[in-house]
Amino acid sequence: MRLLLLRHGRTEWNDNGRFQGQADPPLDAVGRAQAAAVGPVIRAMGPDLVVSSDLMRCRATAAAFGLPYRSDARLREIDLGAWSGLTSAEASRLFPEEDAAWRRGEDIRRGGGETYVEVAARAGALFDEILAAGPPAGPDSLVVFVLHGGTARSLIGHLLGLPPRTWWHFGPLRNCRWSLLRHEHGRFRLVEHNVGLVRPDKVGTGPLNVTVGTVLPSQALMPDEDASVAPDTDPVHSRPPA
Repeated sequence: MRLLLLRHGRTEWNDNGRFQGQADPPLDAVGRAQAAAVGPVIRAMGPDLVVSSDLMRCRATAAAFGLPYRSDARLREIDLGAWSGLTSAEASRLFPEEDAAWRRGEDIRRGGGETYVEVAARAGALFDEILAAGPPAGPDSLVVFVLHGGTARSLIGHLLGLPPRTWWHFGPLRNCRWSLLRHEHGRFRLVEHNVGLVRPDKVGTGPLNVTVGTVLPSQALMPDEDASVAPDTDPVHSRPPA
């Protein structure tokens, strides 16, 4: 069984460097273009099940696949409480102790919200339900979660069985990029991380117009090297000091 974690397209808050948490801003024009570009690629992979966070930036991204999907609040971004809507500079000024602890890599409740461990527990419970019900279409089934940067990283660490203090090692997903995990012999392996389109504004169908056996179509795609196209402005842990 394979699990593909796709982060939503860009929002104005992403572009402005504001912490979103569970606030619900829509995709901006760039985000809508990103979703429209990645939609046919995800559809060509033939997902057997698509589940989206119930926040509209994820639902709009999932809708671009042109496939049935359902929403689940357990895939929401981390609840950042009073940090939501703030820039990094504002959070540092208003919550200096929380900001300092977070930048040391501590998994604290910022603004009275959640921890990343709690995020992993709720997202992991959703996946456990799907796994317990049996693969939707056999052992090579593809399940797609459309979710958020912090939720994706937490779920990756959780499913790989890694200690939370190590989760910052995973670079945060950029807008409309994905990670892929494969469930084999009772455990998970991360086989792709932060994969995206060569050009987010153009979707070439050439690599997908081939007979695909055990190779996932995304393996024919190259990561987007233009970091300016989809800036990652979701909160991430800073590396703890040595």
